[in-house]
Amino acid sequence: QVPLVESGGGLVQPGGSLRLSCAASGIWFRIYAMAWYRQAPGKQRELVATITRTGSTNYADSVKGRFTISRDNAKNIMYLQMNSLKPEDTAVYYCNRDSPVVEAYWGQGTQVTVSS
Repeated sequence: QVPLVESGGGLVQPGGSLRLSCAASGIWFRIYAMAWYRQAPGKQRELVATITRTGSTNYADSVKGRFTISRDNAKNIMYLQMNSLKPEDTAVYYCNRDSPVVEAYWGQGTQVTVSS
């Protein structure tokens, strides 16, 4: 069973919105801090946002005020609401535990493309 499955990406115009989902395979999800990461073409993977098991959040400066991370521990799902999207947000988005990540948890990610 795949530990984490990302979904919700797509093509959106600048200024648009998307909501990403990360579905976890089990209740282990509820005890860990989790995070969203992204990797743009030719760049290293970067941390986008984190959320503790109790809901405290942190964001990269580049997305602060535009993105909102949240989680539903009852459903084992994490979300990333992305508003006011910019072309530089174009990337493959992944979810994983917050540091330390678990290498085996990297999934295929979900592609987000912001373009007019």
